[in-house]
Amino acid sequence: MRRLSPQIATIALGVLVVALAVFTGVYSVRVYHGEDAADQRAKATQSARQMGVNLMTISASSAQKDLDRIVAGTTGNLKNKLSSQSKTLLGTLSQTQAKSTVSQVEAGVVSMDGDSAEVMVSLNGTVTNPKVKDGAPRAYRYLMELSRVGDRWLVSDLEVVP
Repeated sequence: MRRLSPQIATIALGVLVVALAVFTGVYSVRVYHGEDAADQRAKATQSARQMGVNLMTISASSAQKDLDRIVAGTTGNLKNKLSSQSKTLLGTLSQTQAKSTVSQVEAGVVSMDGDSAEVMVSLNGTVTNPKVKDGAPRAYRYLMELSRVGDRWLVSDLEVVP
């Protein structure tokens, strides 16, 4: 049997070590990006879910605080629109003395691409006021577009869907 020269063995071992390091690096990057994508997906879903709850948890007695909470979860044109219509919304709540609550919320990502996501939020809510004391649970669905701003996912557009 023929023995390998020490130089060839050293070169072969060096090539093997480099190949193993490259494989480990590539595999680690793929795992990291996979975990990051899953983490961002979960964060976008949770932000949309929370916005659904915020939209349906509103009361005439805490209207300003409730509206501030809703606006804080938005960005762009939606934030501007809500801010400019705040007096009208507060007046309507004060006049009707309405209160709404949420009983069930589900959310799922429709699509996601980098720093934007589209999430469907489905919830059951009950609206009451002095004329309708018990209210009746109704199903609501929102299609929300979200944008990642820094480390937060904020709602940039909102549509009620049948």
